[in-house]
This record gives sequence, C-alpha cells and structure tokens, in this order.
Amino acid sequence: MVSLEPVDYLVIGHITVDITPAGPVMGGSAAYAALTARALGLRVGVVTVRGNEIPLKDLDGIPVVLEEAEHSTTFENLYTPAGRLQFIRSVAPQIDFTLVPEAWRRAKIIHLAPVAGEIESILPDTFHPELLGLTPQGWMRVWSGDGLVRPCEWPEADAALARAGAAIFSVEDVGRDEERIERYAHACRLLAVTEAASGVRLFWHGDSRRFRAPTMTEVDATGAGDIFAAAFFVRLLNTRDPWEAARFANRLAAFSVTRPGLTGVPTQAEVERSLLEVLH
Repeated sequence: MVSLEPVDYLVIGHITVDITPAGPVMGGSAAYAALTARALGLRVGVVTVRGNEIPLKDLDGIPVVLEEAEHSTTFENLYTPAGRLQFIRSVAPQIDFTLVPEAWRRAKIIHLAPVAGEIESILPDTFHPELLGLTPQGWMRVWSGDGLVRPCEWPEADAALARAGAAIFSVEDVGRDEERIERYAHACRLLAVTEAASGVRLFWHGDSRRFRAPTMTEVDATGAGDIFAAAFFVRLLNTRDPWEAARFANRLAAFSVTRPGLTGVPTQAEVERSLLEVLH
C-alpha cells in the first residue's frame, strides 16, 4: 500500500529498463532523481507508468504511485568509435497527471522528468510547488523505426520554460545547437546546460557562468545529469543561490560517474564533503 503522506520532492516520469552488458537494470531520470533527493534528506514520491520486467527494490522505502503497463520504456546504449548511439526498444503509455495524489500536489519541489515525451510539459493549475523543475530531455527527442534516438524541436518550450523555476538539459539533448540554447535561456528564468566531464553552464538574470566538473575516473556516466538536476533543485530551494547550487550539484554528479548505474547515487559522505567544499 503506497503511503499518501505529503512529500517534499515529487518526481514524475517513466522508470525505465536499461539494457546493459550485465543485463537489464532499472533506470530513468525519475529513479535517479528520487534516490538523490532521498540521499539529501527529503521525503520523496514518484509517479510513473511501467511494466513489471524488473522489481522496484532499488526504490525500497520511496512511495511509488504507478499504473501498470505491458512494457516499460526500455533503452539501450551502443558505443561506437564515433560515439554513443541510443535506442528506444519499447515505450510505456503516457502518464496522466490525475494519477498524482492530492497530498503530493503541494510538494515543495515538483520535478517533471520525461524520458520519452510521456507527460505534458505544462503542469496543471491544481499543482502548487514552491519550485517547478524541468529536465526536458524527453520532450526534445524522437526516434526512428529502428529506435535510434535523435534530437528534435520542442514546440511547447517557450510556454513550459516560462512557468518553470529552473530547467536542466545537456548539450547533447539539443544537438549542441548554441542558438537553441540561447533561445531557451531567454525563455527560462534559470537554465543549466550540462556538458558531461566539462561541467555545466548556468544562465540566470542575463548572466552566464561555467562551472568546471572535478576530475574523476569515469566508470559509467549514466544518470549523472539526473543526479545533478535533483541536487541542483534541492540546493536551489534551500539557499536561493543558483551559483552555489550549481557548484554543489557539479560535485555530486562528478562522484556519480565513478560507479555504475544507480550505485552512483550520492552517499552521505559525498553529500557532506560536497557541502564542505562549496561552503569553504
């Protein structure tokens, strides 16, 4: 039975199946963000639609409201000399906002975390977060008949970004289109653009700053952007300081690449170390 007590951090998006050389594992922005927010001490809730190919044991202790589907959204990444190719092997149905319990609609942070366009990009007026955070990658991709993912335009971008407290995506999500990044920065009050090992660019109040990522030995970068996003949203709400939030999230995301998959979620020691480094 899912607890319907209020939560501090609500994330809405598909929990996915990720096909890896070691077998299928749980993935998706919703999973990474939820675990990161919990590591930062928040009460977390997840709303999703998924199949039952793999259990939700990695999210034990986090209430999940879900609608069961025949298949989960499933991704496979193939690495070639020319770079990574991402494929969508199956897609779960859309997530309806009516699935969200009333008690969760006033969460301090509501994070819309689509991976395959599975939710609408405009939050209904019946939701009242202190901070609405968007990771819009799932609205900025399409896939061909064989499942190969590529960037695309996001028609609702201006309207959705204008309503958001902050938005975060990667340079790959927009095909490294600098004109598009500038356009989205003008539409959004606070925009972070992640650049993998190079760190992140932050656009705020007409200013932009780059924050370099700490150097780490990379094992698996999967989920690093989602960990950055959740850490950024939480620290932003706590401090109202985007620059500090970016420095903090940058450090946690850097730690995450040293471990595979969901094991890259921040440890308590990493959280404490990152806070100390940011504050000093």
